[in-house]
Parts: sequence; structure tokens; C-alpha cells
Amino acid sequence: MEDKRDGKKSYFEENAENFAKETKNTANEFAENAKEAFADQNNKKVISGILAILFGAFGIHKFILGYQKEGLIMLLGTLLTCGILGTVMYIIGIIEGIIYLTKSDEEFFNTYQVGKKPWF
Repeated sequence: MEDKRDGKKSYFEENAENFAKETKNTANEFAENAKEAFADQNNKKVISGILAILFGAFGIHKFILGYQKEGLIMLLGTLLTCGILGTVMYIIGIIEGIIYLTKSDEEFFNTYQVGKKPWF
């Protein structure tokens, strides 16, 4: 858009265009970094640990680690008992999340991804 008075873009239009370009570049960089983070096997430790602490009752952390059966047990246990068993599942999730986050990367990988240890 050009200003009718002198044929130049206004200060606000130029800043808006620059902001839009910077925002688009930042979003693209974030998307690329997120793809790398989720593709990296070692980062499952942090992701599953945080999700276990926040949403442990739903077993999301189990699904991320590839334990579908255990994840379904936690999810269905919480949902089918209208949350009564959810308290127990949430406590289990908190414990597992703390365990995940306190292990070294190598120990976590060997225990939960290579050794396939589904509980604690």
C-alpha cells in the first residue's frame, strides 16, 4: 500500500511488513526445531517426563514411549471409573515422571526404550 501524499509506504506499513516477515521466519524455525526434537529418541525422556507429571492419569507418557497397552490401562482406568482410579493413576504418573527426569539420558534410553520396561 502506498501513501497517496508522497508515493512512499508509511512507517507503520513498513514495520508491519517487517514484523510479518520476522514472525514467519520465527515460526518456520520453531517448526523445524520441533520436528528435530520429536524425531530425536533421546528427547523422549523430557517430553514423557513432563507429560507424566502433568497428565499422568491419562497415560499420555506411555503412548509416547510406545507402551500402548499400559497407556490404555491408565487412560481407561481413569475414564471408566469417572476419575476415581484417576487419582491413583495420577500419582503413578508423577512418580514415573520424576523417575524419567532424574535418570541420565543413557540410562533412560537403555531402560525404557531398549529394555522396554513399562512400569516404574
